[in-house]
Amino acid sequence: MNALHLNIDQVLTFVSKQKLEAYEPAAQAANKALHEGSGKGNDFLGWLHLPSSIEEAFLADIEATAKKLQASCDVVVVAGIGGSYLGAKAVIDALNNSFDWLKTDRTYPAIVYAGHNISEDYLVELSATLANKRFGIINISKSGTTTETALAFRILKAQLEAQVGKEAAKERIVAITDAHKGALRSLANKEGYKTYVIPDNVGGRYSVLTPVGLLPIAVAGHNIRALVAGAVEMEKQCAPETAFDQNPAAQYAVTRNELYRSGKKIEILVNYHPKLHFVAEWWKQLYGESEGKELKGIFPAAVDFSTDLHSMGQWIQEGERSIFETVISIKEANETLHIPSDEANLDGLNYLAGRRVDAVNKMAELGTRIAHVDGAVPNLRIEIPKLDAHNIGSLLYFFEKACGISGYLLEVNPFDQPGVEAYKKNMFALLEKPGFEKETEAIKKRI
Repeated sequence: MNALHLNIDQVLTFVSKQKLEAYEPAAQAANKALHEGSGKGNDFLGWLHLPSSIEEAFLADIEATAKKLQASCDVVVVAGIGGSYLGAKAVIDALNNSFDWLKTDRTYPAIVYAGHNISEDYLVELSATLANKRFGIINISKSGTTTETALAFRILKAQLEAQVGKEAAKERIVAITDAHKGALRSLANKEGYKTYVIPDNVGGRYSVLTPVGLLPIAVAGHNIRALVAGAVEMEKQCAPETAFDQNPAAQYAVTRNELYRSGKKIEILVNYHPKLHFVAEWWKQLYGESEGKELKGIFPAAVDFSTDLHSMGQWIQEGERSIFETVISIKEANETLHIPSDEANLDGLNYLAGRRVDAVNKMAELGTRIAHVDGAVPNLRIEIPKLDAHNIGSLLYFFEKACGISGYLLEVNPFDQPGVEAYKKNMFALLEKPGFEKETEAIKKRI
């Protein structure tokens, strides 16, 4: 049994247990449809059995490539947008020392990101930072033509080749792309880059356990085998044959759908550990892009407590009652720090002397949950034992599986994203991209 635990007790005063139990046939059918490939978007279900299908030789190859980059680079730039970088950043930030960026004697390369925005200032500052540094690039794009990523890669590739020469540069560039087609595949074949494949049946937001996530995570020095092992355990626990009351993914999907139908239109993912900030950013894409369609879907938001209790706490406590919270709780901190006594006690904190800081954090969490429930904010709680690779792997797969079930309960295709194309079409027209002449003419009449 996996150590991840879901508690929905603080929801039951808002929606009845009987209503949630009534979902069981639909939830089990949704889970079965995922595994049978009989539901919407069934051509993008490669993530479903991905953890258990990863072979030893594949992990060994990822680790070998990571070691080569570690040996030749002090900095590795991950070029990607959306799912092509968020999963890796979520895991790396969760597992890194919070002040790794300050270290000058780090064991592993610093991981930085590009291709996730079109800020000229950002790219100029990144290029200046990389000047005269040993850096490499992991370029992630199925097509190789995603504007943000392709633009950043063009600039970084030129800089790397100027700094070390074309031959040396190709040894520091890895392309993660389509198996056979696309601009990046063609370039990689021409230049001789090391390549990995983004499976055709795995969408970007579900790709963290493919090379898209595993290679950057390994380069950062983290245990990808433990990450995968945690996901494998959760894959087994959330299988269709698992009883509904033992399947946390099914229960999470059901609970959030019933809250949505009762008028709770916004889900706030809450953490009490700053290292989980980008887990929440990854989660926001996963659920927002999967469920936000056909004029349906819970709006996914996130806060970092207790920090945001001093900015968003008032609204959450007394604002419009259209929200519910899902709290990620870590049972045990990795480090130990006791609060010292102070003779003057001017801050009045001597009553806490001798206690662990984590104990104070836990009481902040419990006190806030009680206050928010009293303020008519339903609360779900997801607890993992520790913040480590194994438990992060479990957490990520839990959210992926729950998202698939939840999308089917909502009766949408949780594996496409047609609405994302709208801004691209307008941007290309405004930039007068070849092939968009009619669109350019039409949009110029509107501005």
